[in-house]
Amino acid sequence: MDRECVSLLPRVCEVLAASGSSLPDDTSLEKLLDWFTGLTKAGTSLLESCPCLLEFISTVVHNTALDPSILSFTLRLTGFVAVTEVAFKVLQESSVLDLVFNLQHWQEAGLWEDPCIRIGWIQGLRTMMQHPKALSFFVQADFLQPLLQLQTDKSLFVASAANQMLAHVLLSCQSVSSVGSNDVDEEGEDVGRSGGSIADLEYSAVTVETNQDYAAVVTAISECLKKSLVPRENTQLHQSLQILKLLALLLAQTRPPLWEKLLQMVADSVDELLVAGYSQLILPLMDVILAAYSCDVNRRAPDQRVSRLLSFMLNIRKPADLIQAAAAFLRRGLHDLVHTAQSARVLLLPLDIITGLNLLTTTGNTHTCTHFYKVCCVKFMQLRMVSVHSADEQRFLMMEQLKNKTSCISLICVCLTNTPQMTLMAADCLPCPPVLIVTAVLSLLKLCSGDSSSPSSSSSGCREVSRNVIGSSKVQKCALDALTALSGSPGVEVKLAEVFTLLVQCLDNPDSDPTVLQKSFQALVQWMSVCSDLSSITDQHRQDLLQVVRKRSCDIRWEVRDSTVEFLGRLAGVRVIQTTAEEASDASVAVLGGCCFTTPLLRAALQDTESYVRASAISALAQTLAASWQQGAALTQEQTEIVNQLLEVLSWDTEGFARRAVVRYFIAWLSSMSSHSCVQSPASSSLLMPSVRSVLSRGSADLDWEVKVHTLELAELLLDEAFSGQRGYTKGNPTQTHPYAVIPNTLHTRTHNEEDVVGVLNSLVQWGVVSALLSGLVDCDRPVALRACRLLITLREVVCPLSLGALDATAAMATVARVTCELPGCGWAREIRKMLVMKAKDANAEGGVSGGEVVNCDDCGEAGQEAASVGGQTPCVSVCEVLRSLDLDERLDVLTRSSDHVHNSPLSLLQDILTASSARSQPDTQQEVIADCY
Repeated sequence: MDRECVSLLPRVCEVLAASGSSLPDDTSLEKLLDWFTGLTKAGTSLLESCPCLLEFISTVVHNTALDPSILSFTLRLTGFVAVTEVAFKVLQESSVLDLVFNLQHWQEAGLWEDPCIRIGWIQGLRTMMQHPKALSFFVQADFLQPLLQLQTDKSLFVASAANQMLAHVLLSCQSVSSVGSNDVDEEGEDVGRSGGSIADLEYSAVTVETNQDYAAVVTAISECLKKSLVPRENTQLHQSLQILKLLALLLAQTRPPLWEKLLQMVADSVDELLVAGYSQLILPLMDVILAAYSCDVNRRAPDQRVSRLLSFMLNIRKPADLIQAAAAFLRRGLHDLVHTAQSARVLLLPLDIITGLNLLTTTGNTHTCTHFYKVCCVKFMQLRMVSVHSADEQRFLMMEQLKNKTSCISLICVCLTNTPQMTLMAADCLPCPPVLIVTAVLSLLKLCSGDSSSPSSSSSGCREVSRNVIGSSKVQKCALDALTALSGSPGVEVKLAEVFTLLVQCLDNPDSDPTVLQKSFQALVQWMSVCSDLSSITDQHRQDLLQVVRKRSCDIRWEVRDSTVEFLGRLAGVRVIQTTAEEASDASVAVLGGCCFTTPLLRAALQDTESYVRASAISALAQTLAASWQQGAALTQEQTEIVNQLLEVLSWDTEGFARRAVVRYFIAWLSSMSSHSCVQSPASSSLLMPSVRSVLSRGSADLDWEVKVHTLELAELLLDEAFSGQRGYTKGNPTQTHPYAVIPNTLHTRTHNEEDVVGVLNSLVQWGVVSALLSGLVDCDRPVALRACRLLITLREVVCPLSLGALDATAAMATVARVTCELPGCGWAREIRKMLVMKAKDANAEGGVSGGEVVNCDDCGEAGQEAASVGGQTPCVSVCEVLRSLDLDERLDVLTRSSDHVHNSPLSLLQDILTASSARSQPDTQQEVIADCY
């Protein structure tokens, strides 16, 4: 622990224990607890390191006039202090422990009604219970009954904390009771794996009497669960909900024999809850059953009680509850042929009804599954007198539910959300092939748009139901999401043409809202990317798509224009085959004709009034033109005009989105060029490299920090191209280790050809890479400065490694040292010159090598800078000397540490508390106290 913190902590304790003392902000106590938590996890004994805490706890617990937040903090702090047996014994012997957790003490003081006191009591106890002595203290003090009452507290936070505490107690008792026989339970599993409970400790001192106490605790908790599980009136549903959450937690973590005991104790109550049919408790009930089922299946053959409960849940009479239960089972991903098949049938039933398609054809194994369910439900009926309904009755109940519009939309959306997962199940579990499910989703989309050609329009009894989804954008969105996900299902490629037709119709529908259009575009791209053979797409399909894209690119709603532009870009990145005889091409060429159609639309979008659309258009242009860049095709007049437009956007656009997209455009262009092409032969890219120079110059001076970061990414690409193959150059993120770590000399070995390095470095200076990096180094935005610093270190390690001594460097790098760059009169250059001058003064003061030759200027003060700027004589500096003189390693160390290192340290927190207290005690001083952010 930091010495300064230790020295300040006693004063902080005095401040907190003083009645009416103020804190710098509302979270100061939480910050202190976070600090103590970290110390405890690191194995530090708080009482040994901070003996003042004992006096603090004793003082506070006797002063009930303090603010409840201080008292609650003290309760929780006591738990941290008593986390070790030695400290626990000290607190117990000083009588502090008994008073801190004495309920009567807080009740008599009138503080127990405050929720923060109750939650502090719970959390303090739970933190402390990491060893047998603490558990014995809990049992002997008879804290179980008040904890059980708090489990249904009116405060949700208190009730949740009590839930967690009860689980902790029960699992702890289980672990203690199961110790013996070499610490292995009857299943041969290691004891003590209950996730952070005291089960991970040793219990050699557990006596028979103690074990009996623990057994009594387990029995008491189990009895309470049994009695409280079934609500006697609707106002007690909240209590049942909390009990179910606790039960699910316990069944997922307990081991035999406690698992069997819990299940046996609550089985009848769970049955009663199922019979009562509380819809609000369906999902919590399902969580309990699935927790028991998952835990049971992983150990042995499924317990018949659990299987029966699960079977009943998947056959209950209320359609909405039935759908929720089936969806919950599928989400758990359990490998159970019978229940998985039943869940799939339940979830497909609404689609079967509303579309009129036969999705529930019973064949082979599914018939066996249905028979198994009937047997299970008959058994349940015999035991609980619950009526079992046939498949026809289930269909009738579901149809009646679907006739209500609100219920219909809700049920259909739940079903659609789960359809993609169903198509990936084993064929034995699915009542119909995936292609038929795709057909059902397509039919549903037609119904939403009012298409009367759907099969359901001619099905008796379904017309009233189908009318509920007409014009429902919510169902449309869910159906489009499902359709997009279904593209990866086996055997659905044959539906590509039908999907294409329907999606184009959705895009052409004047009533479609922007989100529906966006999802339609996304589904179209996804289907073409998965079903890459477009031989089924006709010329009429292409013509229809051309028309709708042209129409939507001029839509009055900017969201629609944005989705259209994004679609054009994404389409260009999809590789497809138009016919079996043709080679692969991008989907934009296959269905839209390529750049001759898309480029004019995208160029027009560059003038859009909405910045999001402009940014999307720039990104789409990069994706559209990427193919020609990679093939090395000659640049056209149109591409030249596009580049000029983009440079204008970078200079004049008022929104950062578009300017960021411009820099990313040139990153994509440069990345697509063949390796070394730009470096070895700049003339081969007469448009790209001058443009890159402009982008670096403008981007590094941008006001948006993300634009500057992207500009540095572009500079990094140029570094990679320039020095690829040079020994000593590390591509990617340099200096992953500590900046002062010893690096092998072999990593610093430069090429033997100094002239090559000089040529490359000169090119980097001409392109503006070095200026962009130096500008970023002194930028006020930390991400920019950090990236620039790392790149400058990378450059330094190639051209002038620090592994060479000063004399060796002078001799070995005489040629490289001649490369210079200008330092103009702008802000960043002033900062760099100030840093160089300070470095030179420090070197002279220490009697070291003079840094006066680094800056080739008579006067580097403000007057000299302005004179150089006005007179046109821009100072030049040696790139190598600048890199060696900027203390980049020290700067990287500072930049790598976030502001938290200074402002959010425990020392800063303690100082804030003392400062706030001092300000309160001296109200006449008009000094403002500002607390650090945490």
